[in-house]
Amino acid sequence: MASPLQILNQEVIACRRCARLTEYREAIGRQKRRAYIDCEYWAKPVPGFGDPQARVLLLGLAPGAHGSNRTGRPFTGDASGKFMFPVLHKTGFASQPNAEQIGDGLRLVDCYITAAVRCAPPDNKPTPDEIAACAPFLDRELAALGNLKVVVALGKIGFEAYLNFVKRQGFAIAKKDYVFGHSAEYKMPNGKILLASYHPSNQNTATGKLTEKMFIWIFHRAKKLASS
Repeated sequence: MASPLQILNQEVIACRRCARLTEYREAIGRQKRRAYIDCEYWAKPVPGFGDPQARVLLLGLAPGAHGSNRTGRPFTGDASGKFMFPVLHKTGFASQPNAEQIGDGLRLVDCYITAAVRCAPPDNKPTPDEIAACAPFLDRELAALGNLKVVVALGKIGFEAYLNFVKRQGFAIAKKDYVFGHSAEYKMPNGKILLASYHPSNQNTATGKLTEKMFIWIFHRAKKLASS
């Protein structure tokens, strides 16, 4: 029998509720980037993946147009993943430092990866309505991940997506009390810890806004919090 996460992921993959995102992700899959001209693009919504028993969740923005929109797995086959997975491997959350394609042997340990939006958005900028349309998927995902203790928000959109989730749970929180910044840490009223990180985008890593040392600190901290 399929698990709640497996059922959810099949529904995510079949989703076509946002016309702009559906059109964009499919157009990218047809046009392709020259470097990947011989690849068959996934070009569908990208489901989360990882350890169903995870205590740590990574909550990102959305699939990259030529990364997970091509490969079908979060942070796989793009610059963000090339920066992130070696760090996850060094900190014990990933079985290997590389993530090129589904079936490459990568396993996550005590960690699950998902995103606020499941389709690649133009200019990496989903609209508020698109984020809201994906929110029910996130709600069900978080409900199915029963062991979660720490949410690592990768970027401000992931951070705000988790705050909105907590509000949907019925907790009266004021967003002014939760300021996004790298290494910002909050004990949430639902009992979870929200830990913020700059997103491992090429823009942030190439400019030194996010360094490997800074990112390693985040995951050492997440591991300590999950174990406490």
